Amino acid sequence: MSKSAIFKRQPLRAGIISWQLAQTFWVGGLWLLHFVMLPALDKIGLAPLLIEAIAETLNPLLVGFAAFCALLQLLVLWPVVGLRGLWRDTRGQLLLTVLAMALVYFGVREWAPQAMRWLLFNYLVLALCGLLLVLQPVPGSRAR
Repeated sequence: MSKSAIFKRQPLRAGIISWQLAQTFWVGGLWLLHFVMLPALDKIGLAPLLIEAIAETLNPLLVGFAAFCALLQLLVLWPVVGLRGLWRDTRGQLLLTVLAMALVYFGVREWAPQAMRWLLFNYLVLALCGLLLVLQPVPGSRAR
């Protein structure tokens, strides 16, 4: 006697969907702001101080959103690879790097707000980690 199809172990579709959605929002948002929106505002002739004010307002919001989404992605990854696997898996390492960089970003922003190059470096590391994360397989998919 065979079991019903409802008892077969299926991958967690909600986890896969939330992983992809969170990744799309935070990685796409970081890249879109820095490499599309700000240069486009400069190209259309907006005042440089206004562009800088827009960047100073939106950058922390996107870094905080990236940290939140990375935390969500860690929660999706954790049941798949386990707690020890978070340190060994490339996706886990990238997500932990994103959280660390976001923490450093807000620390530098609080204690040394004049260190604009360091803030830009943190932002670009976040964007690069996001890009590398996009190249990794989704947890729970059969690609691994």
